[in-house]
Parts: sequence; structure tokens; C-alpha cells
Amino acid sequence: MAFAYLAPALIVMGLSGVLPMMFVGYYALHDTFAGNSFVWVGLTWFGQVLTSPEFYGAAARSLGFALLVLAIQVPLGIYIALRLPPKGVLSSIYIVLMTIPLLTPSIVVGYLWKVLTLPQAGLLFEGLRWLGGGLDMNSPAVTWAVLLLMDAWHWTSLVVLLCFAGLRAIPDDYYRAASIDGAGRWAVFRHIQLPKLRLVLLIAVLLRFMDAFMIYSEAYVVTRGGPGVSTTFLSHELVQTALIQFDLGQGGAMAVIYFAIMVCVSWAFFRLIVPRAPAAAGERAT
Repeated sequence: MAFAYLAPALIVMGLSGVLPMMFVGYYALHDTFAGNSFVWVGLTWFGQVLTSPEFYGAAARSLGFALLVLAIQVPLGIYIALRLPPKGVLSSIYIVLMTIPLLTPSIVVGYLWKVLTLPQAGLLFEGLRWLGGGLDMNSPAVTWAVLLLMDAWHWTSLVVLLCFAGLRAIPDDYYRAASIDGAGRWAVFRHIQLPKLRLVLLIAVLLRFMDAFMIYSEAYVVTRGGPGVSTTFLSHELVQTALIQFDLGQGGAMAVIYFAIMVCVSWAFFRLIVPRAPAAAGERAT
């Protein structure tokens, strides 16, 4: 009976995820001629990808961007969640406002920030010039700063909402006990709030790492991978190889490796989250 309820979701997942991945794996093991003639080449394409400097450069840029995103958005999200009013109409208004960036499609976010950075027209460009600065999108440091700011605007709200929900789930008895003991704000955060947010933060870090590591639309619209290859991330390298160069074998191998990286990261976070589940259930039972 339970399988009957799960069947529609499993069918959709199979058609949208498993089946396309099987075709990608098939391309990764074959050489393609004229789009309809396939020759078995085994792991040849994987060897080429794993010895390609472009692949490692793009992977390093993707990893660096994901780590910077986490370093910015997780502390900022925790801070904003702590500053939000826990209850009341004002709290509801803030939550609604926080969801607006999350509901904005990625491609729209990219074009929005592209317009903001246009010379002589964009609000961000003109605002920095009014302050006596500048916005040189031909500088790798500036383009990275713009992408990080754009991603923070788009996705910090997710961390805020997760942390806010985690804070609301902490029983008031903990705060009363801390008040009786004379604990300050930092002590409450360190010994009560942060430990109780552990699982929430692990989920937030996993979601943000995966999304930042796979960023494509926003970055491509704003920078087109430039200047040079400074913002050519692994997703851009994959699209360039498979769809523009039409190298389906190497592109398929790169996609399989990309997928394997994400599975390994997800598995690592899963192993961090699961051992705490029985303990958390025991705490609620007591």
C-alpha cells in the first residue's frame, strides 16, 4: 500500500532523473559519429577529463565559489534569524519579505543583476560611482564580488528561514534556565541555540553547497564566464564541452564525474545528519 503512494513520485524521478542519467552514462562510454553512430571506447573519455587542466580549473573555481558562499551566507543567515522578532505581525511580514528572493527564478536574478551592473545605466554601477568608486566588470575580483553579492541576495533567505524555524523549535524552558543562571546573550547562543541548530545548519550547508557548486544561469548571464575564464565554473565547462563543442563523449564523462562529486558530498552530509536523529528523538521523548 505504501508503495502505491510512492509510485507516482518514483515514476517522475525515474523519467526526469534516472533515465536521462543512463543516456549520459552511455554517451560517456562511447564515441559518437554524426550523432547516431556509437563506438565503444570504455573509460577513454574519463581519462581525458581527469587529465584536463580546464576541468580542474573549473572545478577549483566552483569549489572556491561554493566555500565563499557558505562563509558569507551561513553566518549572515544565523545573525539575521537571531535578530528577527520571534512572534507577532512584524515577524510574519519579515518572513514574507524573505521569501521574495527565493521565489525569483535564477535566470531572472541573472538578468536583474546584469541590468544593475550596466555601465552608465545600472543602479549598482551608478551608486558606486556616486560614492566615488567604480564597477569594473573586466576585473576578476570585481566580477567575483558581484556574483557573491548576487547569490547572497538570492539565497541567504533560505538560511534565515531554516535557522528561524530551528530557533522557534527551542523550548522556552532552556531560556528560563539560562536566565536564572545569569547567562549572557553569547552564552545562550553558544550553549543553547547553536547546539540546537546543528541539524538545521547541516541541512542549510548541504543545500547551499550543492546549489552554489552547480551555479550556472545567474553567473553565465552576468559574466558569460569572463573576464577570461575567471568565472567559468564547472557547469559552464560542461555546457561548453557537450553542447557548444558537441563533444558528447567527453561531456558525458564530465557529467558523470560531476554527478559523482555531488553524490559523495550528499552522502557525507547524510552520514553527519543521520547519527543525530535517534539522539534527537530520545531528547524529545524525555
